[in-house]
Amino acid sequence: MTFALVFPGQGSQSQGMLAALGAEPQARSTFAAAARVLGYDLWELTQSGPAERLNETEYTQPAMLAAGIALWRVWRQRGGPEPAVVAGHSLGEFTALVCAGALELEVAIELVRFRGRVMQEAVPSGSGAMAAILGLSDVQVLEACQTAAASGGVVEPVNFNGPGQVVIAGERAAVERATQEAKRLGAKRALMLSISVPAHSTLMRPAAERLAKKLDEVALTSPRITYLSAADVQTHSAPEDIRQLLVRQLASPVRWQETVQALLARNARQLIECGPGKVLTGLNRRIAGAGAHVQCLAMEDSASIDAALASTRESGDSHA
Repeated sequence: MTFALVFPGQGSQSQGMLAALGAEPQARSTFAAAARVLGYDLWELTQSGPAERLNETEYTQPAMLAAGIALWRVWRQRGGPEPAVVAGHSLGEFTALVCAGALELEVAIELVRFRGRVMQEAVPSGSGAMAAILGLSDVQVLEACQTAAASGGVVEPVNFNGPGQVVIAGERAAVERATQEAKRLGAKRALMLSISVPAHSTLMRPAAERLAKKLDEVALTSPRITYLSAADVQTHSAPEDIRQLLVRQLASPVRWQETVQALLARNARQLIECGPGKVLTGLNRRIAGAGAHVQCLAMEDSASIDAALASTRESGDSHA
């Protein structure tokens, strides 16, 4: 039996996240390293806000990456084994690559700050939007987007998160029309999200082009842990392949449901989320299904880290 570590992306942040780990040297040193790169106190921002700034993409991305790495380092210091495979949702791919040894923390922090900045600059403020559609098939969501786009504007499915849960993104007016069309098709819910950047849509292509130039300046090495990309649901070890994937994923959909299915196909029977919140854990349970013999756990504080440690020891996992 093997286990996988999965890393969440933007949207899982919250003011006060990781507060219970504030005294852990591994956590504080991680945030201190990030602060030296960023030029501001990232730990203070995550704990005291203001929340409006923490939720701005340029600030959210370094905060989420540092949080995931801090948890990883505490896990390892407490004797947690290395997983058989790592994967990440959107921004979480960068966190996964740091943990896998393909990227240095300081390099990744600067990279995701840049990524967040170019994402914000790719579309005029307030003109982009994202929405979650619940209760429709992938095909129906695509149909809703195509119907809405026929009246003008860009709107596309961008996150295939799980059965009956798809996120769409694009120009605000088109996204709003798509949510109305989704409701007409029988969606249980169609909610606008508090994110103005239409991540993973084709509107991010200018940002992806700028990120490609930045990535050309960055040192990448082969990961020592198997890395599964949610952009193409394939494993990758060649640095140049990974570089191209990090560019591609910015303007193409996150295929999370298929990624989890691929992890299960690799005999991962424990999926452990490493980062603030439990968004991926909920999705992973739905994807695995009620009858599957799979443990879906989340690590975000001391107690949950200890619970995950106990679980991997009980299962006899020894990838350290």
